[in-house]
Amino acid sequence: MDRLFRSMEASELKYSFNDLMSLDAGEIRGQIRSGAYRSHTAGLGRSKLQANLAILPKPFALDFMRYCQRNPKPCPLVGVSDTGNPAMSTLGRDIDVRTDVPAYYVYKNGALAESRFDITDLWNDDFVAFALGCSFTFERALMAAGISLWHIDNNRTVPMYRSNIDTIAAGPFKGPMVVSMRAIDRDRLSQAAEISKRFPMAHGSPLHWGDPGEIGIGDIDLPDWGDASPIGEGQVPVFWACGVTPQVAIEQALLPICITHKPGHMLITDIDDDAEVPVLRSTDAQIQTQKGD
Repeated sequence: MDRLFRSMEASELKYSFNDLMSLDAGEIRGQIRSGAYRSHTAGLGRSKLQANLAILPKPFALDFMRYCQRNPKPCPLVGVSDTGNPAMSTLGRDIDVRTDVPAYYVYKNGALAESRFDITDLWNDDFVAFALGCSFTFERALMAAGISLWHIDNNRTVPMYRSNIDTIAAGPFKGPMVVSMRAIDRDRLSQAAEISKRFPMAHGSPLHWGDPGEIGIGDIDLPDWGDASPIGEGQVPVFWACGVTPQVAIEQALLPICITHKPGHMLITDIDDDAEVPVLRSTDAQIQTQKGD
């Protein structure tokens, strides 16, 4: 299914990744909402916080929130919608979670049932949407420091793997932590760790670097999600907690229905990536509107 979906992304794309590089967050969401862009969002959004998305029925929402609170590294909670409301006004003045993510996964009874570009017809008044911080946010700071990232340089999706690190359960939600990997020059490891540590809402500092087998990864060339990334001479694989972790927990919870982003295809918010608090106040929205006029 994923291979077919990726082919559909490429064949129906009206705007390329490079076309969107110069646009601000609201303009990018507009292109996504119109169906003009349906690919990954790494490197997009001009220093704005990107977020993973999980949408589930209200009876499971409190347990899921507990799961996020107990596992802040892979699940840094940055936004929660009102029940039945697809708008997330605390993250952006015009965000609609039904249309503003390039691609979605729909799970039914714990299994991936379909991939979609729009979930408007699936939305109901019982849904609650959760936004979780994403490592794409700290990548801008790494690149600004001169640390190259192969997946961005080559227009690919960062590789992600199931690890042997257990998360702390809450209600029906449990499972292994998912990690993302970036190959970093050995002499830049400490710098990369210090930079990413400044972004706790985007997974913060790495969990592990070096031998992938120590965290249960059998073959680094076979990621569970995303694209394989080469490890160059003098480089070390570095692993960060990943926001795909909730998707694994959702699979094991066997919910009747749950909707998430497709890995690598994030919600781009209007929150600054270095904001201390991930909440857009009404005055902030007014200022942004004036800047755009």
